[in-house]
Amino acid sequence: MPRKTSTDDKKKRRSSTQRTPRPKPKVDFTIDTIDFKNVALLRQFVTENGRLLPRKYTGLPAQYQRRLSTAIKRARHMLLVK
Repeated sequence: MPRKTSTDDKKKRRSSTQRTPRPKPKVDFTIDTIDFKNVALLRQFVTENGRLLPRKYTGLPAQYQRRLSTAIKRARHMLLVK
């Protein structure tokens, strides 16, 4: 069957209003404090279901986010974090 080529079903563009920016936490810790034993810090970056928060929500630099993900995975393995 041939495709329908009507112009009525075009996707609507977003309105020109600005979105409110996501609140990003300030990084008030050093990279050395990211450790699998620091459970209180790790829980800030994990959802209730136990999933890691992505970098666009955490606002962390890439190096911090990489260390954070390995620390959370180690803490999960040691059964310190869900």
